[in-house]
Amino acid sequence: MEKSTVIGVVLGLTAVVGGMILKGAPLSSFMNPAAFVIIIVGTAAALCVGFPLSELAKFPKLVKLIFTQPQLISRQNLIELFMEWASITRREGLLALEAKVEDIEDSFLRNGMRMIIDGNDQEFVRDVLLEDIAATEERHRAGALIFSQAGTYAPTLGVLGAVVGLIAALSDMSDMEKLAHAIAGAFMATLFGIFTGYVLWHPIANKLKRISKREMDLKLMMVEGLLSIQSGVSTIAISQKLAVFLTPTEREQMQQKEGTLVGQEA
Repeated sequence: MEKSTVIGVVLGLTAVVGGMILKGAPLSSFMNPAAFVIIIVGTAAALCVGFPLSELAKFPKLVKLIFTQPQLISRQNLIELFMEWASITRREGLLALEAKVEDIEDSFLRNGMRMIIDGNDQEFVRDVLLEDIAATEERHRAGALIFSQAGTYAPTLGVLGAVVGLIAALSDMSDMEKLAHAIAGAFMATLFGIFTGYVLWHPIANKLKRISKREMDLKLMMVEGLLSIQSGVSTIAISQKLAVFLTPTEREQMQQKEGTLVGQEA
């Protein structure tokens, strides 16, 4: 479970509901089917016009993704894994890693390992893996764009909903009390539009981009590790090379762990 998403949605709802209570606005104003239809259905309509159905079909999967913690190997563990493989390669040769291939859960890393074991040229391996990364990144970008566009459409549709509500309200001005309630209800569409746009859709797009960035960085790290193993570099060299992908804190933790292991071996 991605707790930050749940916390964000709860805080957003709390801010709106709490603000209305503090301002003395009746919570019954939320019961406005017309505003809901204009914002939700209108946003869905705009997305259907703007995106092919093949991309929109991924919408439920993308929503689910922001509520679940991506199961990615940690960068520290990945470095340790490459150090182990580099040690095996230097002792027994590259073909000795063939027994490890089927144990690799990540399909990108597994395919890359197969390519270097098969003796493909380094440039070929690099080109294939980088093209794979570029294609994956483009798919992720298209998914995030759905939500960023929804975040653009929803507030504008909120204005449209307010206009529709005002037209309905001003069509009958015989009862001023009824007119005041109708005008207040008209602006609920604007509230729904702004809330969904800036508390849901835009933040979801941003989170999807961050998730994609973490995954792409990890894949680039895998590419460098695979090519380093293919080149036959030492375990220390591969550790130093891949350490550039770590944060300063992670590097310090890695160095402390390596120092502990050296002390135990001594």
